[in-house]
Amino acid sequence: MRSAVRGLPPAYFALVMGTGIVSVGMSLEGFVLLSRTLLVICAAAFVVLLVLNGWRLVRYRDALADDFLDPRRAFGFFTFVAGINVLGVRLGLAGVPTATLVLLLVAGLAWLVLGYVVPWTAVLGRAERPVLVTANGTWFVWVVASQSVAVAAATVEPVVGAGRRELAVLAVVSWSVGVFLYGAAGIFVALRLMLYEVKPADLTAPYWVSMGALSITVLAGARIVEMADAPMVAATRHLIAGLAVVFWGFATWLIPALVAAGWWRHVRHRIPLVYDATLWSIVFPLGMYAVAGIYLGRADDLPVVGAVGRWELWVAFAAWLAVFAMMVRRLVSTLVRSAGR
Repeated sequence: MRSAVRGLPPAYFALVMGTGIVSVGMSLEGFVLLSRTLLVICAAAFVVLLVLNGWRLVRYRDALADDFLDPRRAFGFFTFVAGINVLGVRLGLAGVPTATLVLLLVAGLAWLVLGYVVPWTAVLGRAERPVLVTANGTWFVWVVASQSVAVAAATVEPVVGAGRRELAVLAVVSWSVGVFLYGAAGIFVALRLMLYEVKPADLTAPYWVSMGALSITVLAGARIVEMADAPMVAATRHLIAGLAVVFWGFATWLIPALVAAGWWRHVRHRIPLVYDATLWSIVFPLGMYAVAGIYLGRADDLPVVGAVGRWELWVAFAAWLAVFAMMVRRLVSTLVRSAGR
């Protein structure tokens, strides 16, 4: 247990993100029991990971500091922000908007702090150069965290009595920041792929976050379009609505490329597909793409987009079942081996 806590990946909150977003999709489609079951698992996973990370902070600060200094892992800390907001949005759908607001406040503060700390410790403050060689799919998690703040703000805005304009400003600003961060992360990752050798082992699951980041940008845009006529929203509604459709198109285009990369890695070069915490980085983008399509289809009256989202939701659920089963199997086998010693 001590070894597991010491080496706990900072991106493990992707488990909360993946489970929560599939729960949101099932809720939107009316599968109440299934959605509530996933919500319970999501909340339990969040509590367990919070305790384990607290333990790690107290007992293994050196390992935590090493993660902040490593650009290959440091951006995984943003899964904490996104995980909080995904859970908050699902609780909002369950009729607990106060929880959504409280979690948004926590996530917003964490997003602000990590948004300055992580780039400095992992990228700008490093003496080793070039840093570009370390760019990978986890860098897109910063985008996901930014857009999750926008989604949570847009979700809670209709049900609060005061502060609706402030929430509108927060939603539009965090959405805008996320869009520019996607452009930056996309450039860095593309340059890394073009300038340095790409081995099969390098194309890990977090590259799927490039699609998930676009999808949550679509969802955030669709939710902003539905917000009340605050000045900030009124000034950007048509722009955001149009860009949301564009981003959905690009996210759709990325899916075959990501599937092909997985085929090249696991089938062509026979790298075994075994459980790793990064596999949740596939579940979340699939679920987010589904939810984004459902929302965009409703907000912009695009039935084809909505139909694609509803179909994709079951693909995401199948992926969730597979990864969850692999995780449980790994946990049980580890406990059995430990007991045998």
